[in-house]
Amino acid sequence: MKTEVKALVVGGGAVGTSIAYHLARAGWSDVMLLERDELTAGSTWHAAGLLPYFNMSYATTHIHDYSIKFYKTLEEETGLDAGFFVVGNLRMAQTQARMDEYRLYSATAETCDVPHEFLTPAQIKERWPLVRTEDLLGALFHPTDGYINPADVTMAMAKGARQRGVLIERKWQVDGYTWHGDHWQVQVTKMAERGGNLVPTEESVVIRAEHVVTATGNHAQRTARMLGLKTPAIPVEHQYIITEPDPALVAWRAEGNPQHPVLRDADAKWYVREERGGWILGPYERGAPACFRYGVPDSFRADLFPLDLERIEEEYMSMIHRIPTSETVGLKDDFNGPICYTPDGNPLLGPAPGLRNMWLAEGFSFGITAAGGAGYYLAQLMTEGEAAIDMASLDPKRYGQDWMTTDYAVTKNEEAYEHVFILHHPDEERPAARPLRTAPAYERQKALGAQFGHVNGWERPNYYGPLDAPEHFDHDARSFRRGGWWPYAEAEARAIRETVGIIDASAFAKHVVKGPGATAFLDHFTCNKLPKVGRINLTYALSVKGTTRTEYTIVRLAEDEYYLVSAGAWHAYDEDYLQKAAEDFGMDHGWFTVQDVTTQWGVYAVAGPNARALLQGLVRDAEPETVLGNKRFPWLSMRNIELGMCPVRAIRVAYTGELGWELHFPMEMGLYLWDQLMAAGAAHGLKPVGARAQNWLRQEKSYRAFGTELGRDATPLEADLPRFVDLSKDFHGKAAMEATGIRSKCCTLLIDGPADADPWGREALYHGDTRVGRLTSGGYSVAFGKSIGMGYVRPELAVPGTKLLVRMMGDLWPAEVVEDSPYDPANARIRIDG
Repeated sequence: MKTEVKALVVGGGAVGTSIAYHLARAGWSDVMLLERDELTAGSTWHAAGLLPYFNMSYATTHIHDYSIKFYKTLEEETGLDAGFFVVGNLRMAQTQARMDEYRLYSATAETCDVPHEFLTPAQIKERWPLVRTEDLLGALFHPTDGYINPADVTMAMAKGARQRGVLIERKWQVDGYTWHGDHWQVQVTKMAERGGNLVPTEESVVIRAEHVVTATGNHAQRTARMLGLKTPAIPVEHQYIITEPDPALVAWRAEGNPQHPVLRDADAKWYVREERGGWILGPYERGAPACFRYGVPDSFRADLFPLDLERIEEEYMSMIHRIPTSETVGLKDDFNGPICYTPDGNPLLGPAPGLRNMWLAEGFSFGITAAGGAGYYLAQLMTEGEAAIDMASLDPKRYGQDWMTTDYAVTKNEEAYEHVFILHHPDEERPAARPLRTAPAYERQKALGAQFGHVNGWERPNYYGPLDAPEHFDHDARSFRRGGWWPYAEAEARAIRETVGIIDASAFAKHVVKGPGATAFLDHFTCNKLPKVGRINLTYALSVKGTTRTEYTIVRLAEDEYYLVSAGAWHAYDEDYLQKAAEDFGMDHGWFTVQDVTTQWGVYAVAGPNARALLQGLVRDAEPETVLGNKRFPWLSMRNIELGMCPVRAIRVAYTGELGWELHFPMEMGLYLWDQLMAAGAAHGLKPVGARAQNWLRQEKSYRAFGTELGRDATPLEADLPRFVDLSKDFHGKAAMEATGIRSKCCTLLIDGPADADPWGREALYHGDTRVGRLTSGGYSVAFGKSIGMGYVRPELAVPGTKLLVRMMGDLWPAEVVEDSPYDPANARIRIDG
């Protein structure tokens, strides 16, 4: 047992062995892996081994793509057969909505070069006559994936890791982590088998590790407690059954026919694959319970739960319907084991919140599919500072430490399991564990017909539907095309362009940085000039690779005091980076503090041609008629004002591109201020507005959004934002940004698309027959009466007038690159005086 290593990987399942392998392949020669039992003893051993490409996430698609390609190389490298059966994957569709889902996914797959094709029912029947097809509309087929033996692929990666110098130690349990400024001390205990149980011995060792990676699967709760963290990674029971041989299938194979692809009837919520002449049925049924909410019992090893056949009866009968020959075959075996989940079904992969050199790889509900790519991209993140893809959507900090609880995780993980085969609309909003975090005016907004989205636990209006909506209107409004919500969002967007609208933006993340060293720190931390007192600037904090790590609106409250506003969905993600950057910068330039004030301040954005007139009636000032004019309150400035009895930090900026103000108010006064604004706004055409209309409007102004146009895979210069980068000063990531150059460039496009659909922001872009980029945002423009989108293309094509094509619902539609801020490019409406 070594007691000093550069990197210690904890967990010997598919994910842990992949990480150890890839760290060694990336050049770290001193890597050790610990497993408390035997390799694959966790969920890996009972996994069904499927390798589905299908995922709506750009990052996760790349991870799955890498895994599938990597596993095919392991036998040549290690001499061990990884047990990969490349039989393909057939996703069947019974409804038009499901086909629309596949077409939208196809756009993501196309941008990632994932091979796929669409099949008709007749083509399915011709290839696989055992499958009933008369009630199908079609299918999506991936010819290059299939299934793999989880134990075999894990052992192959383990051998590859050993060949590259990784030390793998079994029967060692981690019992504690302590950070010592530049390394971790990890307390480990030797485990021994006694009476079939695994028990600790008196042998104990302390390992010094510069970096630690936890890939502890079902034991994630125990790991989190040792690290002083909260994690939503909690297992859910997953059942699958294996049938006796099906005579029809045996005869089919005896005739020399190939294996069936992995069959997925998404509308029936199951997958089926061949297994020794029979079938494996894996359902994702309702009512599957979470387990081990506080940790795995010491007595639980490679164990299973009793089968609950009644729970999956509906799925079992639907398999018989889809494969009629399976009706007469008996059950041969069954598995019901724990699979770790997270509330959104994606893993927690990246740096741990608040900790140094601690990396999490937990919550892999599709661990075999993701293991190879997770190891590859996490190793890049650890050894190079950034990965080749933006990993933010998988970052462990997307579930804040200040609000996420065990009950929340259990409720959402059970929902995530049930939703594996639910239609994944791009405007999907899942209902479990809601409402949880509500802004003061939540009930008022609900009474006005607000249909809420879920952002970092906060309820945020997406749009305002009709007050007489049917009981399930919110669900029915989900769509891949222009759904039931569309006319309401269109009316909201038009109101901001023509009268005035109010948007609740209280979920914004907000921090105060203050002290004698605050200016020096922020000047180094961000790439733009810092504003003068009473003014604001938009700026970016960069990654070590010079890409965009965080977007901030900075308001300078005093010489040494700054108010930072960033995206609400990325609150903990931004705060962790800000706090760690402050620690790294140190106090050589004077002390300063970083304070999270998110829940102290609410925000209403009031925007539109009538915004000034509305606020004028509420403002309390010695000269109320001039307080909101350009002379006293110019664009991109801040003033403390009073609206009735509410003190407000007003910022003259509008994400919608109209005359407007962000009103930052004490959170406890939010209900009072909402009522005052709504009452005063009645005479000015005030309309409450949701996030979907706001998203459309900001695209008309070419305002980039973090998480879409802005992220760790593009620099601010590639985002075409040189006006927010001060190259005359030194700042973190500057040299890397300049060295990167312009690989692709962000632009805005107007699109002549189908009459019943708009882009969602994941579609492929073509120049003639050549794919040249992808959309990152999409929607509808009320100003131009057509679809609009933003995205990245080759730099020479990102010029106004370039004719492109965009893939929507399976077809290519004409699009044209337009000038930045196609609506009001001179910003005359924003600056209008009064």
